Amino acid sequence: MQDDESHRAGARVLVGGGIGAGKSSVVEMFRRAGFHVIIADDIGRTVLQPGTEAVAIVEERWPSAVKDGELDRGALATIVFNDRGELATLEAITHPEIKRAIDAECEAHLDDDIVIETPVANLMGDAGFLKVAVVAAPELRLARSVTRGGARADVMARMGMQASDAEWSDWADVVIDNSGTPEELEWRVVPIIEEVRRG
Repeated sequence: MQDDESHRAGARVLVGGGIGAGKSSVVEMFRRAGFHVIIADDIGRTVLQPGTEAVAIVEERWPSAVKDGELDRGALATIVFNDRGELATLEAITHPEIKRAIDAECEAHLDDDIVIETPVANLMGDAGFLKVAVVAAPELRLARSVTRGGARADVMARMGMQASDAEWSDWADVVIDNSGTPEELEWRVVPIIEEVRRG
């Protein structure tokens, strides 16, 4: 057993970026390096499962977005990604629940290195994180998202509601350029992982 002086607490890294930037590729590199991975979007889907309080609130606010107790994600997306006020209302419903769930998972993995992937810069804040990184590929995000199956108009609407590249850069400690090849991305990410591991 390690004594208190030699014990190393787990590092906390926050990785953000807009749709199509390549957050998942960066987070996968942290996963391969042994980090415990938390995906905010996955938790967000859990928060909006049938029977949850959040779905009940959404149904009261936007009845057309819930059918037989189950969220119609496409209908909800059409509403909130075309109206900044409506998006803010949805975030006020879901973000506190998502943050609580992330905090609980971090608490359950106190000794593990953790990387959290988030599409929203202000979801977690930056307190307590050893490194806050944003993944950027401004010229490629739209094409990548459409290639993955998103409708061009829908992707553009989502991009228009997300933080700008300048806002992301202001929020982060480091900007990871993902406009090149997978090999180039790895060259940029591996030194960050090594730096985090050194503390």
